[in-house]
Amino acid sequence: MNKINAELLAPAGSFESLEAALRFGADAVYIGGPFMQLRAESAGFSADDVRRAAQTAHRAGKRLYVAVNCFARNDELAPLADYAAALHELGVDAAIVSDLGALRVMRRACPALELHVSTQANVTNYETARLYYELGAKRIVLAREATVAEIREIRANIPPALELECFVHGAMCMSYSGRCLISSYLNGRSGNRGECTQPCRWHYKLLEEKRPGVYYDVIEEDGSSAILSSHDLCCIDMLDELADAGVCSFKIEGRMKTAYYVATVTNAYRCRMDGLGSPEALRRELNCVSHRPYSTGFYYGVEKLRHANDGNYTADARFTAVVTRVLPDGRAELEMRNRFADGETLEVLTPGQTGRPFTVRELRDEAGEPTAEAYIPCQRVTVSQDGTLRAGDLLRRAESE
Repeated sequence: MNKINAELLAPAGSFESLEAALRFGADAVYIGGPFMQLRAESAGFSADDVRRAAQTAHRAGKRLYVAVNCFARNDELAPLADYAAALHELGVDAAIVSDLGALRVMRRACPALELHVSTQANVTNYETARLYYELGAKRIVLAREATVAEIREIRANIPPALELECFVHGAMCMSYSGRCLISSYLNGRSGNRGECTQPCRWHYKLLEEKRPGVYYDVIEEDGSSAILSSHDLCCIDMLDELADAGVCSFKIEGRMKTAYYVATVTNAYRCRMDGLGSPEALRRELNCVSHRPYSTGFYYGVEKLRHANDGNYTADARFTAVVTRVLPDGRAELEMRNRFADGETLEVLTPGQTGRPFTVRELRDEAGEPTAEAYIPCQRVTVSQDGTLRAGDLLRRAESE
């Protein structure tokens, strides 16, 4: 496979995910800060943690972006000015903004802070892209509804200095560019304020007014009843087309995802961009994380119309342990995440490679005593190894086994 020259942008909702993204090949990482980030508070970094994240990324020669992508209320405009200056001082390379007013306020307050326009701004044409550029944007994160042909036309009609970014993997929202009110209506928690309860993924039944207590399955196709649930996006086989159309940054969705998810997906896309691994092997890697049925979204215009899934998540592998360090005697210390046994064959995930077999041998507990199984969450154990394991590698079990 040929190499692809573009930025690989990975998500992080924790330091564990940040470090996994950097280790497994991200060129840049995006996070949420303490203000106006469109995810639950648990995925937001404090100001001190943003500084630490920026330092961590920069030491690795990578970039850090912070999402400031809520739509601003009146009382949030003044604080945004101070926040823009603070982000720049903390070492952030760019802020991702949805709201026009927020873009204007932040640009005025801190011209030195690079601004990227979020996918929630719904940019699907070159005139809108030009306007954002005139307002000070450095990059447009294109609407997920844009097709490859439209992206190509946008690129041909905007200034060369204006960058284009697009999502290539992860969860998609059933509403237009993620602007949904169902959660707000049903639960009083707005997806547009980072509080979505994902009711589009619930299973619904039909109740007839004159037959109380009698519920009928709502069937869309092939027994599916999650009628609002979108497929997950997967573009591993079409990165060449997107790059040729003018996209300079490939974005992975998932600030609420685990470090294992971030590492696995980032590694698969890094391998593809570096020309490593077969298409079949890389597709298998992406099936090893929890996901809904995959599709290419709107990039070909009609793919999302072939929509039918049961809303359930599947994964072909289960995360079992992380290699925390290699001991002086050559044994590897593992932190258990899901139980595994001595003599069991697992798979190792290491940067730049797809999963390879690894047989657990001479399993010992914290006291150095032989044990048949690691079964306590976060338990530290050691195993014999042939020198190929490195700190930060991940172990998983193929579910078929």
